[in-house]
Amino acid sequence: MTQETSSLESDAERPDAPSSEERRLPALRDAANPASARPRRRVWPWVAALVLIVAGAAGLVLQPWSRAPVPVVVEPVELAPATRVLAVNGRIAARHSVDIRALVGGTLRDLPVAEGDLVERGQMLAMTDPASQQAILRQAVAGLDAALVAEARARDALARAEALGANIARTEREAAERALLTAAQDVARATAQVDQAQVQLENHTLHAPMEGTVLALNVEPGQTIDPSTILMTIADLDRLIVETDVDEAYATQIREGQTAVLQLAGEAETQAGRVSFVSQRVDADTGGLAVELTFDAPVRAPVGLTVTTNIVVDRQEAAITAPRAAIDNDAVFVVVDGIARRRPVTVIDWPAARLIVTGGLEPGDMLIIDAAGLSDGQAVRVAVP
Repeated sequence: MTQETSSLESDAERPDAPSSEERRLPALRDAANPASARPRRRVWPWVAALVLIVAGAAGLVLQPWSRAPVPVVVEPVELAPATRVLAVNGRIAARHSVDIRALVGGTLRDLPVAEGDLVERGQMLAMTDPASQQAILRQAVAGLDAALVAEARARDALARAEALGANIARTEREAAERALLTAAQDVARATAQVDQAQVQLENHTLHAPMEGTVLALNVEPGQTIDPSTILMTIADLDRLIVETDVDEAYATQIREGQTAVLQLAGEAETQAGRVSFVSQRVDADTGGLAVELTFDAPVRAPVGLTVTTNIVVDRQEAAITAPRAAIDNDAVFVVVDGIARRRPVTVIDWPAARLIVTGGLEPGDMLIIDAAGLSDGQAVRVAVP
């Protein structure tokens, strides 16, 4: 007891000794001061997060960025000359050309022309070996000679019968008449055989049916040919045309007499021309309509050369046009007091960068060139190009 008392007294006398309150057990100390037992929570991160969420929601609702005018490029709507042009590719062709075919089969013996030669009408172009046909002709001529001799004998027999008069029987005279008639028929038959053999012999020689140029030569001497063989092609190169096909979607827009601008491949200059022929039948396989164009002035060009063809379908002195990019679902956007307004329009659909507007726009309207992403009523500002 004495030692414990002195120990307590000595602790009380030390200045840094804990007070009696501090010397309590931890459980009792925490029970006496509950606030000091819980850790202090940090509230400000949650407040900041809440502020950000509220600001984001307000931004989505209010969309302050959408209030800023969108820059757009515009063009004033004006009346001006407008032309509808249909651009297609064609090829040079000769107005008159013909494929020369063999009339009879055989071995090609003579070929006195070459590709690129000018030929006259009636000039010999080729000849097949006529030996066999010449033999047939000689045989036919011999048959005709025999028929002529028989006819002469029958005529003499009838003459003798007529000279005897009543001295011979009537039946003998009629027999002589029938014999002469038969002989005459044999002569006619033999004559036809000779003519046929002569025609066949002439068919072994081919002549030019027209004046022109040999465009293509497909055979060589010594080659065996038949009537299906195309020996060569002759064309009149003094009258060249352009052959092309027009899509059936524009078939009703093409008419004879329409003007055209023609540009030959490899040339910078253009040639004036016009539509000279429009087929009345659309090809069911290709959906194309055959069209021919002529040059206003003669040109020299190889057959088959590509020609860029611009057919003038329509020309208006005063019309409203709009870029194709400005038209979306038959409507455009115009600027009215800083607001984009959607305007329905009617146009002539045509394969061109600019379309003719027939309704919905008036001169002086400010047309937005590219309306992608715009909405009716949206604020816009005209951008300087």
